[in-house]
Amino acid sequence: MARIAQTLAAFSLLTLAALANTQDTWAQSAGADAQRDQLAPIANSSWNYERAAHLLERAGFGGTPEQIAALAAMTPAAAVRSLVYFQDADNSHLKSFVHSDIHDPGLEPFPPSRPATTEMAKATGEALGIKVKPEGNRRLQPVVNKFFYWLRASVLETNRVSYWWADRMVNSNAPLQEKMALFWHGHFAINESKVRDYRKLLNELTLFHDMGTGSFRDLMVAVAQDPAMLSFLDAGVNVKGAANENFAREIMELFTMGVGNYSEKDIREAARAFTGWNYVDVSFVVNDAEHDDGVKEFLGRSGNFDGVQIIDIIMEQDATAEHIAGKLYRFFVREDLSPALQAQLGDILRDADYEIAPLLETIFLSQDFYSNASVGTQIKSPVQLAVSTYRKLGLNEVPGVPDFNQSTGALGQSLFRPPTVAGWAGGRTWITPGLLLERGNFARDVLFPDINFIPPDRVNGSDEIRSVADRVRQGMDITSATQPSAVGEGQVMAESNMLADRDEDFNTRYGSFRGWQMAIERVIPIPRQTAKTDLSSMVIEEQLSSTSDVVDYFIARFLRVSPDQQTRAKLIAFLNEDLGTSDIATAQTYMEDSLRLLLHIVMSQPEYQLS
Repeated sequence: MARIAQTLAAFSLLTLAALANTQDTWAQSAGADAQRDQLAPIANSSWNYERAAHLLERAGFGGTPEQIAALAAMTPAAAVRSLVYFQDADNSHLKSFVHSDIHDPGLEPFPPSRPATTEMAKATGEALGIKVKPEGNRRLQPVVNKFFYWLRASVLETNRVSYWWADRMVNSNAPLQEKMALFWHGHFAINESKVRDYRKLLNELTLFHDMGTGSFRDLMVAVAQDPAMLSFLDAGVNVKGAANENFAREIMELFTMGVGNYSEKDIREAARAFTGWNYVDVSFVVNDAEHDDGVKEFLGRSGNFDGVQIIDIIMEQDATAEHIAGKLYRFFVREDLSPALQAQLGDILRDADYEIAPLLETIFLSQDFYSNASVGTQIKSPVQLAVSTYRKLGLNEVPGVPDFNQSTGALGQSLFRPPTVAGWAGGRTWITPGLLLERGNFARDVLFPDINFIPPDRVNGSDEIRSVADRVRQGMDITSATQPSAVGEGQVMAESNMLADRDEDFNTRYGSFRGWQMAIERVIPIPRQTAKTDLSSMVIEEQLSSTSDVVDYFIARFLRVSPDQQTRAKLIAFLNEDLGTSDIATAQTYMEDSLRLLLHIVMSQPEYQLS
């Protein structure tokens, strides 16, 4: 392990430089690439295993040699169509999401804050389905407990939704369906911390699964009427006479046309058209009394427009087709996109009446997609890195150790928690010296999991809550147990403060403690199995006879960009030394740990970060 540590010690800085240099080299050489920017289909004679692997990597999350070989056995047109038109794929083995019993009708409508909750309880005598205690101290404590309960329960259930989705990414026979859902999740970015309802997040994800390769116009309307998006972009305060511009601005700036293709007046007028669009629980509603039915002036058109009509006018703009087509291209192919090619892609999308599938079919079949400028030039996102790792290992479930959400979050991407409404920047922003080290740590954690791992969905991370829990278990009354942690052991609060604390309507610290306790009592735990990886069996099944065979097989299976010969030689030398032989038959009974060490090094290479 000491040699492994030495090998990986300089990994982060070397990889950062290697990635940058490699991408620059590709960019320079691409100018002489005759296939670059060519949307004409590649020839059948050009189709091979490597190009099938590239297709599966980009249109999905990679796969096993068997999955790649199945695509390579087809014509390129048939291979692409099998991924793009996936509706007939057999996914009967995929499980539906199993909800924990955490929601009840009394939670709706969920107040925007704790103060709003307690004010409602004071004014009406009830909040969140709980009646206020008629007299005594802490009359509002059960209401506050319920408020914090739902905040914590929704977070934990959202983490379970992330795991469920990751399992779909790993196991689906329609990988493009999942890849497109991931694309739309970043495009129509919403955050659990504001929506605060896992059900709305799950419903929006279902939209992406069901409509992700269909009509962009229909998807845009569905998202605009989706309670998760309406909640995230403040639909509740977008009313006649006081139109809120958040929703209208993001639809034009981020979701359709892009910056520079509309005016501030267009935003104001569009906001008027969306007034009254709201939700009740998880259903879309239009509040007619709050809808502005006056004439609007929008993008040179005049009329009594509603939100759907505004979206239809946006779809008529050339900028919309080009913006969406360009963003899809950058997600699936490469960052650098010439204006001429973007216009061409926009024409394809517009001519297909905004159907996404025909555009994807054109892209995945194009000579450009398989050009030197496109192959091996994309830095894997954290989710793509994790999912592709599991698919290439041949796993059929996402391990609970390491924790998927913690791992991808440490790498800069947490599902249902994008950093901004613009989603994740992607590209080279995924790569810093610190993040590169974390990528190496992820590979280690998969191959050498921490069996002492403490699940984050069972242990609260707040020192304040843990302090309250410890004091309650010691037998303290609530007043004593909820003293601020700044009050040290053996110290007491001033008598006046203790009396005020005893007579208050509620205690926030206790509400946080009870809310967490109630949440973990009801939320189903995430299974915490480790990855069921057997590299020895993999090597034996492939009938590999020497350490050089093993290294070459690992390179072919796990890397889309081959390392140089010097790196290959070092990998062989490492395995020879660790096994004490170059003969696999000799080492067959004891080689598992050595193979895992080798794969850790392979997964820590610059080339493993690329697809």
